Amino acid sequence: MSPTAPTVAPRLAQAPAVADPEVVRDPTNEDEHSTDVPWVVLVWNDPINLMSYVVYVFQKLFGYSEAKATELMLDVHNKGRAAVAWGSREKAELDVFRLHEYGLWATMQKDN
Repeated sequence: MSPTAPTVAPRLAQAPAVADPEVVRDPTNEDEHSTDVPWVVLVWNDPINLMSYVVYVFQKLFGYSEAKATELMLDVHNKGRAAVAWGSREKAELDVFRLHEYGLWATMQKDN
């Protein structure tokens, strides 16, 4: 007769210990205000791109008329920069990215 294997009691799964609930703070008006502030997209003057190319990019990306795109391009050329778009932070980031793809120098900042 074969020897009997010792019996092993099945191990019961134990529930994890319950941690203390985290303290969640209520949002303040300051938190809400910081997300509501619109962002502005600035295009800066550079010695590389032709003025006609900048007008083309403004028309293509933002749908400006030729007159409006020319006005903005002249601001970039004469004043060193122009605000070309406004909106949420995500929209401004996308606009800056797209302007960079076209080789223009662009940044974004909170609008005051």
